[in-house]
Amino acid sequence: MGSRYNPPRRADNPSQITVMDISRLLRPDLIKLHMETRIEAGNDTDEGAARSARQKREDQEKILEELVDLLDRSGKIGNRRKLLIDLVNRERKATTAIGHGIAIPHVRSIQAKEMLIGVALADPGYDFDAPDGEQVRIFFVMAAPPYDDNLYLRLFKSLAEMLRFDYFRARLLEAKEERDIVRAFEEME
Repeated sequence: MGSRYNPPRRADNPSQITVMDISRLLRPDLIKLHMETRIEAGNDTDEGAARSARQKREDQEKILEELVDLLDRSGKIGNRRKLLIDLVNRERKATTAIGHGIAIPHVRSIQAKEMLIGVALADPGYDFDAPDGEQVRIFFVMAAPPYDDNLYLRLFKSLAEMLRFDYFRARLLEAKEERDIVRAFEEME
């Protein structure tokens, strides 16, 4: 019996991308279908761009706080306030919004007792400094212990590969219940 030829995997077909089983890490209690953070619209009396930049930072911190609260449901966070500070500091270095309505706030922190991933949907979306200027509607928040580089990087890479597909992003946004998010990942894997 001869060996079968396995052609190289191409990244333009979702059935051929090499991804890790993200669905194994997703927990329904760490999925939020409707974010609740309220962002106040700025007014014309703001003191120029400095006020706008300051308000935008404060808005992002509110969003990150809701995402930390989501991860805190896991019971695997040491100090939620310190994790929030770690995420805020990470976000200040460079935006974690990647375009197409997606942001992946992520950090390696001693406050994470294990690799955690949460998913939150926002309708209509939030300004999160996306490179394409689009409002972010899908947030994936990740926290991992500082020593867990391999899993952290593999997860980030797999997530980025899956999120390139319009129909996959649409499936996530159409989710009616938390399990729909997990199913969408299972089908991609």
